[in-house]
Amino acid sequence: MTIKKQLIQLPVSDDEGKSISIIAHFAKELNIETYLVGGHVRDKILGRVSKDIDVVVVGNGIEFAEKIAPGFPECSLAVYKNFGTALLKRNDFDIEIVGARKESYRSDSRKPIVENGSLLDDLSRRDFTMNALAISLNESDYGMVLDAFNGLKDIEIKTIRTPLDPDVTFSDDPLRMMRAIRFATQPNFRIHPQTFSSIQKNKGRISIISQERISDELNKILQCTKPSIGFDLLFKSGILEIIFPEFVKLYGVELLEGKGHKDNFYHTLQVLDNVCDRSNDLWLRWAAVMHDIAKPDTKRFEKGKGWTFHGHEVVGARKAERIFRRFHLPLNEKLKFVQKMVLLHLRPIVLSKEQVTDSAIRRLLFDAGDDIESLMMLCESDITSKNENKVKRYLENFNLVREKLKEVEEKDKMRNWQPPITGEIIMKTFGKPPSKEIGIIKDAVREAILDGVIKNNFEDSFNFILIEAKKSNWLPVNEK
Repeated sequence: MTIKKQLIQLPVSDDEGKSISIIAHFAKELNIETYLVGGHVRDKILGRVSKDIDVVVVGNGIEFAEKIAPGFPECSLAVYKNFGTALLKRNDFDIEIVGARKESYRSDSRKPIVENGSLLDDLSRRDFTMNALAISLNESDYGMVLDAFNGLKDIEIKTIRTPLDPDVTFSDDPLRMMRAIRFATQPNFRIHPQTFSSIQKNKGRISIISQERISDELNKILQCTKPSIGFDLLFKSGILEIIFPEFVKLYGVELLEGKGHKDNFYHTLQVLDNVCDRSNDLWLRWAAVMHDIAKPDTKRFEKGKGWTFHGHEVVGARKAERIFRRFHLPLNEKLKFVQKMVLLHLRPIVLSKEQVTDSAIRRLLFDAGDDIESLMMLCESDITSKNENKVKRYLENFNLVREKLKEVEEKDKMRNWQPPITGEIIMKTFGKPPSKEIGIIKDAVREAILDGVIKNNFEDSFNFILIEAKKSNWLPVNEK
């Protein structure tokens, strides 16, 4: 196979250029074929900032890294013998060095059997043509872009294609199917029809990939500007059904007695994109994915009324934990945040449809706490009607809710608020041990403050518990 060569002027920062010059110097001194490869080359051609430099040498990559390390006194060298790679870590970017290799795979594993190889072997094993480009650091053709698989043309026409037979590429390493979809989630990129057909054909191979790797790719798709593109491709490829069946169940419209509901799959994708227009928060984007996840479980048809999804927010918050566990996502404050968003996502919408009371606003502030702004962004994103006047009216109502939130917060300080009377104070006042009755009185204080029955201070709250305790014939300790 002939490797085409082309000289292209690419932007290089001063620090990056200095590093490349040092590598090229050692390559000449040691008489070792050396190339820049992969994502670094792709990003340079696309005009993107590249944080790392990937280097392939025809020979032993670790030995080469150890010999050039003195040329980078400000760097630390990390060697990974199991992978045959070395990493020069810098403050601004890292330099990864590996020997050229060829790979073969067993059918039940994505871990390759690795052998030493040529530059062409190394480029052939890469996932897509746009990642199978190299830039020579050798004296004879320094700076030339080496293109064995028409990667430059595919970058120009923004097409994602495998360098070899896609069936072999995806069967060898099925995670590449999700990587193809992730790359296609970028603006104006598309997967070549033959390559996408191969993804559909080989979708079942994704089952040999670990949940952690799948989650990593999903998170990268979610962090794109318009992740709906990626999720739609995952759906159409059949992969989403395998890795995230709960999401696929949202798809479709059911009609009964002439009444249908919206397609909650594509509604969710629109909500997700809307959230992405408002926030870069990955976990708010996960909340958008999850906000209606339990609608298939709660869907009911009521005569004369139509389709209902009562309690889907409660069921959805519970499902979020199971989904997080399966994807090996963090079971900490990130999960609690997503659960809170799912559980509360209907509350501001309800308030936007009716006269907003101080009591309802106080309760929303109390329940949402510091996440109230995230909740409002999710709820505003949840307005996906094709009726522009309807959307405008809802968003104007949300502005009223926001104004009321600000007004009540400034007046009552309800965000992250805790009632002034604790269970310990109640037990000490009446000489009672922990019991259900103590909890009932404590909750009654909270509800009275939230409803505006009493003021948010200790004196009014204490007088209130005296009144409540009398209903159970309790007397304060000093009156017994």
